[in-house]
Amino acid sequence: MNEERNDIRRSGGPRKSQQIFDATLDLLAEKGYEGLTIEGVAQRSGVNKTTIYRWWPSKGALLGAALVGARQLELTPPDTGSLAGDLEDLLGTITTLLTVRPACDIAVSVLGAATHSPELAAHIKDFFADRIARERAVFDRAVARGEIGADADPMLLVDLLAGAAWVRVVLRQLPLEEGFVARTVNTVLNGARATG
Repeated sequence: MNEERNDIRRSGGPRKSQQIFDATLDLLAEKGYEGLTIEGVAQRSGVNKTTIYRWWPSKGALLGAALVGARQLELTPPDTGSLAGDLEDLLGTITTLLTVRPACDIAVSVLGAATHSPELAAHIKDFFADRIARERAVFDRAVARGEIGADADPMLLVDLLAGAAWVRVVLRQLPLEEGFVARTVNTVLNGARATG
């Protein structure tokens, strides 16, 4: 993410990119994708709308940049010393994003809007590619420790974990009971077969 910010600065991007990104996500959380406008972002961030349009020609492009570059969605890959601990930390972050405002409003708005906007869907794909690239170290360390094979699919593991949280919170609208994170990670890593 710091690389993304530095790329914006090196390329002559707006000095107030963080204010623009923060305003974008704040407005998305408040008004949804339909209510998000570049004019609204300009007003909230104190940046001229022509400056925003110079760097991001549409609200989909602006939102895509904000998802990757905003402080509100920063992710530091965990290093707990075990794959299970790291995945519990990652899933804990995901469940927080899905249950705590304003992050949950942002997540639901973005993914709902992506089904109607091919442009936004492409930017969301970039966002998830950025996330899995940053999470890669978790799986590289697990391979080095012998916890998983080198042929393990990190994206599939993350998708299984995140998908469980999404289905529970967004689709079924059920609360995440105590122990959900640990049980989900255990099931993904060890399966559901009876032991003994």
